[in-house]
Amino acid sequence: MTDFDPAAYLPDDLLERIRSRATVHDRENTFPDDDLAELTAAGYLAILVPKDRGGAGLGLAEASVLQQRLAGAAPATALAINMHLVWTGVAKVLQDRGIDDLAFVQTGAAVGEVFAFGISEAGNDLVLFGSDTDAAPRPGGSYAFTGTKIFTSLAPVWTQLGLHGLDTTSPDGPQMVYAFVPRTDAVVTRDDWDTVGMRGTQSRTTELHGAVAPADRIVRRVAPGPNPDPIVFGIFSVFEILLASVYTGIARRALELAVETAGKRRSKRTGASYSQDPDIRWRIAEMALAYDALPPQLAALAGDVDRLADHGSQWFALLSGLKHRAVTMAKRVVDDAVLVAGGSSYFSASELGRLYRDVLAGMFHPSDPESAHSTVATAWLGPLEG
Repeated sequence: MTDFDPAAYLPDDLLERIRSRATVHDRENTFPDDDLAELTAAGYLAILVPKDRGGAGLGLAEASVLQQRLAGAAPATALAINMHLVWTGVAKVLQDRGIDDLAFVQTGAAVGEVFAFGISEAGNDLVLFGSDTDAAPRPGGSYAFTGTKIFTSLAPVWTQLGLHGLDTTSPDGPQMVYAFVPRTDAVVTRDDWDTVGMRGTQSRTTELHGAVAPADRIVRRVAPGPNPDPIVFGIFSVFEILLASVYTGIARRALELAVETAGKRRSKRTGASYSQDPDIRWRIAEMALAYDALPPQLAALAGDVDRLADHGSQWFALLSGLKHRAVTMAKRVVDDAVLVAGGSSYFSASELGRLYRDVLAGMFHPSDPESAHSTVATAWLGPLEG
């Protein structure tokens, strides 16, 4: 990343416009259409697409830096865009490993298509290893999907929904089927997104009523359960790294706001700036110590994905651990920033108040704390006996 300039892809003036709209979208519970339009015009949706297919040709390490930067302006916008970038990132991971099954995602993103992530299902803690959505094979190689997906970010605007389902009727079944469906009458988007935070993502529930993925949009068929197939690694690696990037960006912004506030507030008792208060200085130092550890970890692990490094059986522990550390660190840093800022951050109009609510979403994304600890324990201690 020697010659990489994040401001070339996310200029300061664009970020300020996005930041200025974030409070409105949070308050009104609306999707940031203007943010998406400006990011699309800037080519941001194609940052992970190769240059020969119309994109910027960046790697996952550069995308991580950019998502940290975008999250510092508007976490909900960053998280929504994240889900599109996950699919373009998976396409890159597969292509780098000699599999070009997602070329249509790359060319589509380059011309403005928006890809959403339809994996999460209520109560399905198998995540990538199983699905409650029925994938019914049809003549000619297409599939019809019936089921319900939750937390579908970009719900009002996506043009293609990347999803999975379980085929239990084919002779080689059961098989997990990964595919993309277009927006049709067979897809119903509920208007049910009214949450504590991350309101701008509009991650609404999606009902699939026999939604058909054409044969040329059936990406992979793999056995359910833990699977070494590249599609599983691709989704898991890109999803965890980009999620960790968003929450690391939130932490950075909270730290900046705490520093800014400490410089402005003055003690009535001493007349000195809060930046001179030993307790405040200690708290901000603690925030910085926690935050500083994450960007190098993100750069290293994202770089390893880009370089096709081989971590073998440790990959999933490394990735889930990274996401877990980023989320818990961000929550801690935002908590401390609120304490530094004082009562003003308790108001909804406060940027810190919004960050306080937005950062809560991190606990709901895979890998959750239980899954992360289980994965890391298995990596170090081996699987549970019996």
